[in-house]
Amino acid sequence: MSRHIVALVTGVIFGLGLAVSQMMNPEKVLAFLDVTGDWDPSLAFVMGGAVAVTLLSFRRVLRLPKPLFGERFEVPSNDAIDGPLLAGAIIFGIGWGVAGYCPGPAIASLTIGSVEPAIFIGAFIVGNFLAIRWQAFRE
Repeated sequence: MSRHIVALVTGVIFGLGLAVSQMMNPEKVLAFLDVTGDWDPSLAFVMGGAVAVTLLSFRRVLRLPKPLFGERFEVPSNDAIDGPLLAGAIIFGIGWGVAGYCPGPAIASLTIGSVEPAIFIGAFIVGNFLAIRWQAFRE
C-alpha cells in the first residue's frame, strides 16, 4: 500500500475523530479552557482517551523492527526543555486560547468552509515563516 494512501486514510480518520469529538469547534475548545468561568470538561475525556491509547501502545509499537508502512521510526532525540521550547509552548497556548484552534483541528475545519480556520492557518503559516527567519537570523 502506498505511503500516500496510508497518510490520506490516517488523516481522514484523524479528521473524523476531531469532528466527532468536537475538537474542531472553537466554542467547545474555549469552553474547555475557561476553567474559571462556564467550564465544559467534556474534552478532558477526548484527551484522556488519547493519553490512554498512547500509554498502552507507544512502547509496544517501538519494539517492532520498523513501522508497518515506513522504513524506520522517526522519534525525536532532543529532550531539552529550553527557552525556545518554552516560548513556543507559551505562544501556542495563547493562540489556542484566543482562537480556539490548534493546527490539526484548524486544518480539519477547512473542510466545513468557514473563513475563521482559513485565517488561523494563514496566520500559522506566516508565524512559522517568521520563526524560521528569526532562527536563521540568530545563527
